[in-house]
Amino acid sequence: MKLIDLSSLMHNQAVNDPPAQRPTIIYTDHTGGRDNMLTFFPSATVDDLPEGLGWAYEGAFLGTHSGTHMDSPWHYHPTMSNGQRAITIDEVPLEWCFGNGVKLDFSDRPDGTRLMAEDVKEKLREIAYEIKPYDIVLIQSGADPYSDDESYLVKGCGMGREATNYLTQRGVVVTGTDAWSWDRPLPLVEREFAETHDKSIIWEGHFAGIDKGYCHMEKLTNLDKLPAFGFKVACFPIKIKGGSAGWVRPVAIIE
Repeated sequence: MKLIDLSSLMHNQAVNDPPAQRPTIIYTDHTGGRDNMLTFFPSATVDDLPEGLGWAYEGAFLGTHSGTHMDSPWHYHPTMSNGQRAITIDEVPLEWCFGNGVKLDFSDRPDGTRLMAEDVKEKLREIAYEIKPYDIVLIQSGADPYSDDESYLVKGCGMGREATNYLTQRGVVVTGTDAWSWDRPLPLVEREFAETHDKSIIWEGHFAGIDKGYCHMEKLTNLDKLPAFGFKVACFPIKIKGGSAGWVRPVAIIE
């Protein structure tokens, strides 16, 4: 069995989020943690610790959408599936988060390409695969090679509402992308909207959750190491009460 980590590394120099969403991690080493540890053992002294050292620990300030995470339907809209209350990340069924993986490689498409249902159908014909309920569909957008560069936020193609609905109508409830957003890069969408004022293109892949509730993961990595199908994906999110998203460490399992 081979395990492939699909999550990005979270660190203080990460540039795969806008500045306001980047993590801040404060590290306390074994020397710095010594005094904290001794507060739990008031009768002990430094001499009672191995080499006079205590525990290391970290403090972190994160947004729920920092790093690799899973969006819940609540992130997209208060309702999902044509009127139901949208579920939050702590309400996502565990059964959604482990299943057969399918990778659709669109990395050859120009940045900002709006993927439509026909693009998904064509790719599925190319790999000779038929979508099944609870498949976890991963989109290789072309953005991942730029994940350590400021340009990452405008790289990759994105899923339109029609393409997303094509998947969810076939029983897909969890998807993912190696780009910053499931949608096309937002600055590119804004540029198009400023010219056309076509409101249907605004956050359309996310807003597809209004039609049928689903979750998606963003900022995946290593999708280029996966086959088109024939693998499992485990992607259980951290439970944050009422949360619009939760951090996740997705893993692909290849037998």
